[in-house]
Amino acid sequence: MLKHSLIFCFVAMMVAPVAPLFADAAPGLQPAAGIAAAPAQPKPDRFARWEKEITAFEKADALNPPPAHAVEFVGSSSIRIWNLKKWFPDVVAFNRGFGGSHIIDCVHFAPRIVTNYKTRLIVFYAGDNDIDAGESAQGVLTDFKAFHQIVHASLPDTKIIFLSIKPSISRWRERATQVEANRLIEAYCKTDPRLLYVEVGDLLLDYEGKPLPALFQKDGLHMNPAGYALWSWRIRELLH
Repeated sequence: MLKHSLIFCFVAMMVAPVAPLFADAAPGLQPAAGIAAAPAQPKPDRFARWEKEITAFEKADALNPPPAHAVEFVGSSSIRIWNLKKWFPDVVAFNRGFGGSHIIDCVHFAPRIVTNYKTRLIVFYAGDNDIDAGESAQGVLTDFKAFHQIVHASLPDTKIIFLSIKPSISRWRERATQVEANRLIEAYCKTDPRLLYVEVGDLLLDYEGKPLPALFQKDGLHMNPAGYALWSWRIRELLH
């Protein structure tokens, strides 16, 4: 425990500075032209498992709609369990994460929980479950392109932050594919100044490049508050 605490403190102090702001991410570049390659068509019934959660979001919106120009966090369970009020008390933000989801699910439900809002910034995390289910790095990129396209077709001025697919203890065997998917998406984000790739996985690794158990829940997959403290530190200035 002492060893992990010392490593955690060292990581928190020594992590690299945050990635450049949107304005500097791709100077002189124009938004990517053309339409992204169509993602593989999933079975229609795959979306039914989240209908209850999505409907709950819609009911909450009807009673108390998110304000315009807020920050939306959307994606899989790493987003869903992020306590935004705790870590970003001075940011007007709301959470639309739904656990177990893939990028293609976020594309499918975007008209109901993403593009129907007038957000100024979207913080996006997904791809982790995709790879665990057998998706290739190229497939993850293709699906993110589809998400990018559907968002900017309706919200052309909204910025999108893609948080890198994180390493974890339980999915360490998939790390090579995760790294490749991150590399492809980072390169893609540089083609459009409205996109920003932010590396957050490095915050979860020890001196030897292995996941730090002190930053994860017992399942070895989801982060605990210590892990979220680091992620929140990394992106905080980008939310303003």
